[in-house]
Amino acid sequence: MAKSELKVIGKWSSPYAMRVKIALNIKALEHEHFEETLNPKSDLLLQSNPVYGKVPVLLHHGRPICESLIIVQYIDETWSTDPPILSSDPHDRALARFWAAYIDDRWFPSMKSIMTVEGEEERKPYFEVLEEVLERMEGAFWKCSKGKPYFAGDRIGFLDIAFGCFLGWLSVIEHRYERKLLVEAKAPALVKWAERFAADPAVKGLIPDTDKLVEISKSLQIKWRAAIGKN
Repeated sequence: MAKSELKVIGKWSSPYAMRVKIALNIKALEHEHFEETLNPKSDLLLQSNPVYGKVPVLLHHGRPICESLIIVQYIDETWSTDPPILSSDPHDRALARFWAAYIDDRWFPSMKSIMTVEGEEERKPYFEVLEEVLERMEGAFWKCSKGKPYFAGDRIGFLDIAFGCFLGWLSVIEHRYERKLLVEAKAPALVKWAERFAADPAVKGLIPDTDKLVEISKSLQIKWRAAIGKN
């Protein structure tokens, strides 16, 4: 397949764009990458995603598909050859989608809030949310994996992608606030899963360097705090 058939509008630091790249790697699909600066947003992004103006966007023969988890499902359905990303079992598919929605609802918003608020006391409830999510995902891993290496079983699947894309930003939080969250004492299965996930051929090299993410997080922190000030 020619690269021109598929183009990804993304940003190197975006965990959501990383989801799309992992899915494309799993399916061994060649693609072109358009690095979006967001400052200002490119005409290509605004034309491709006029509703939200956000990355990632997948362009397939010029037709845009938006929102990371929708894109991952689109890739799995369009290129339905092995390996699958979502299970063929309806219950397992529903379970993976449920936990992926839970992660998007609870995980990154809390990480963003930790970086946005100014005091340790203000950060406390958001750290509690992250610890709760890790506890729940530890339990979900045992239920979904059925004793195998990944949430999806023997290979990386939908929920692995949905959660694993945030490992780089988790390192940022742990580094900046000197608070280790993903620890073996509390989440032994997730610690081992995270190591396997990062080393998998579909993921290796995609998780951004922590130091680089830390630097961009400082710029984002200023932007997010300014936005709160305006409101």
